[in-house]
Amino acid sequence: MESDALREIRDAIRTIPDYPKPGVMFRDITTLLGNARVFRSVVDLLVEPWLGERIDRVAGIEARGFILGGAIAHQLSAGFVPIRKKGKLPHTTVRVAYSLEYGLDEMEMHRDAVVSGERIILV
Repeated sequence: MESDALREIRDAIRTIPDYPKPGVMFRDITTLLGNARVFRSVVDLLVEPWLGERIDRVAGIEARGFILGGAIAHQLSAGFVPIRKKGKLPHTTVRVAYSLEYGLDEMEMHRDAVVSGERIILV
């Protein structure tokens, strides 16, 4: 059974059909982000499983992961690691290729952004 909070979150996300190309159902979270109460609920729900755990960093994938990951890192008193599109970071990086329903791309993070043994949440 879906909770009231989850229903409110789901209802706050706008769906845009055929964006950025035909056949894709784009989930636009800007409407969720613009509602302070719902945005807070999302962050609280994402943080809750990790309360009392040691979390060293939260890594956020560009661009939505920056917004949610930054808020989660703040709540958990953890560092934040940006994972960006290829060519956006100024220092030595590690890279991974991936595919979406509408294309291929590559993501990077700084090679020294995390240390072996750290506990990291990926958003």
